[in-house]
Amino acid sequence: MRIHLIAIGGAVMHNMALELQANGHQVSGSDDEIFDPAKARLAAAGLLPKSLGWDANRITPEIDAIILGMHARADNIELIKAKELGIKIYSFPEYVYEHAKNKTRVVIGGSHGKTTSTSMLMHVLRYLNWDYDYLVGSLIDGFDRMVRLSNTAKVIIIEGDEYLTSALDPVPKFHKYHPHYSMITGVAWDHINVFPTWEGYVKQFELFMDMTQEQGNCFVFEQDKELADLASKRKHVLTYNTPNFIATDNKTTIESEDKKYEMPFFGEHNLQNAEGVRLLANSLGISNHDFWTAMSHFTGSAKRMEKVAESDDLTVYRDFAHSPSKVKATVKAISTRYSNATIITVLELHTFSSLNKEFIPQYKDCFNPVPKALVLFDPHVLELKKMPALSLEFLEQNINNIKAFNSASALKLEIDSQCKKPGKKVLLLMSSGNFGGEKLY
Repeated sequence: MRIHLIAIGGAVMHNMALELQANGHQVSGSDDEIFDPAKARLAAAGLLPKSLGWDANRITPEIDAIILGMHARADNIELIKAKELGIKIYSFPEYVYEHAKNKTRVVIGGSHGKTTSTSMLMHVLRYLNWDYDYLVGSLIDGFDRMVRLSNTAKVIIIEGDEYLTSALDPVPKFHKYHPHYSMITGVAWDHINVFPTWEGYVKQFELFMDMTQEQGNCFVFEQDKELADLASKRKHVLTYNTPNFIATDNKTTIESEDKKYEMPFFGEHNLQNAEGVRLLANSLGISNHDFWTAMSHFTGSAKRMEKVAESDDLTVYRDFAHSPSKVKATVKAISTRYSNATIITVLELHTFSSLNKEFIPQYKDCFNPVPKALVLFDPHVLELKKMPALSLEFLEQNINNIKAFNSASALKLEIDSQCKKPGKKVLLLMSSGNFGGEKLY
């Protein structure tokens, strides 16, 4: 097929383009901005558009299908031309479903932990030599792409994002997959620019539960009250909890069926995710012993509690945490693991929700277990998002136990000062951005 991707530069979209090309399709694409690593990867494959911007002349009757990224607006001239020519238009989740409609579909959703949980299941299947397709929201060590769409696999593992599908179809992506088996890690209000109320946000997960095939199961975290209440009304929705484990400063050991398995990761949230993934693996016919044996070799996914540097007196972790629930879980995991070290906690507010004045108080008690946290925002990001200005005083008044910064270079000076103090230290960097390009360690 000849396939054109509108907004090819996105994280998933450029991986989709690379996978389609590898599968023998003729692929083209367009975007008004493309950054590395997508730019370099597309260029290496000969798929980088010759010029940035939209051009209706790129859309011709010879194109068999359009895949539309969320970045493209409804008035995009290439999209309008494709409609005029009657070319089949898919959002990327619709295209994934079209590919996977005859496969066993396993979808993992939740406000936090879905990338890690998806990569856990991918790791287990790979360790056990399964042939499977996948879609995951982060590039995982040992995998060339974030997407695999083969003609051979009978199972597909999908990270189910609740953010919107496309400008033509503003519903959550995970509503498009109709899974046989699914999992929800937890619900904590996010994406307030498209889900302005808590009730409306929770409703998306309720609909996702009901889209799971009734001959299968949806597994949800029992300690999440909203999920537990919804599960109690549905026979095909089952709950999971924290597995039996023993934690020390150096290791975490899972106890299952009178056997012990040492895990290379830590934190209750990660262990809870692993327990939900175990139930998905069981649904696919994988035993508990095979699952935990495989998990004992799981090293994690990029920017998810990822150890990025270590010396005699400093260990540095990078985490994608940005919403309050993610920040709180990550801070708790690090402070528990390194109870004898000084934790230097750094958060960058980068998303629409995290920079919204009405939402910021949701972070109020996220940092209580550790010394004063350092919180950064970039005024330029607020300008780009057309959001009201923030002050350092506003952040410090509405979030407990923090020192606020609006300059990455000033933040760097503070981190350097704290790192020079004697004793063992852990630097925890949390952001969905890149701290203004500043190297903080």
